[in-house]
Amino acid sequence: MIGIISDSHDNMNAIRKSVEFFNEKKVKAVLHAGDLISPFTARAFKDLEPKLYFVFGNNDGDKVTLTKRFEEIGAIPCGNFGDLTIDGLHIALLHGANEVLVKALARSGEFDVVVRGHTHDPGVKIIEGVPVINPGEVSGVLSGKPTVAILEIANLNVEIVQLELD
Repeated sequence: MIGIISDSHDNMNAIRKSVEFFNEKKVKAVLHAGDLISPFTARAFKDLEPKLYFVFGNNDGDKVTLTKRFEEIGAIPCGNFGDLTIDGLHIALLHGANEVLVKALARSGEFDVVVRGHTHDPGVKIIEGVPVINPGEVSGVLSGKPTVAILEIANLNVEIVQLELD
């Protein structure tokens, strides 16, 4: 299983809850599809047991310090675009502000899965047989519903999970 998170927008409580959730699920890796926002949020991710891969979102400002702080906790920065292979699954990871690009990646035939964020709207769209996964917003800032996603590597099943915050 792969954990998927996006749009954490400095919500330390939501980040900690997602870390607990992913650790309990024993996911192989966690993909963050951008809008971490501040470098201090790395502290909330430090207890994450699986490897964290992240891309930048449109609201991420100090990318140099974000990269430094997240590298200090063992996270893998992917810049604006991640081209990842996890257990043979070829994954495109991006924030997804450009809808045309998201669709082009799915249609390219190069990726098994496209992971995106930005819209804060959780769900899976199938484009030419390729799942485009948006975990929604773990911050809950727009919808009031902090969500993450779990991807089953073997069958590409996706579960969107709403977290209960304190």
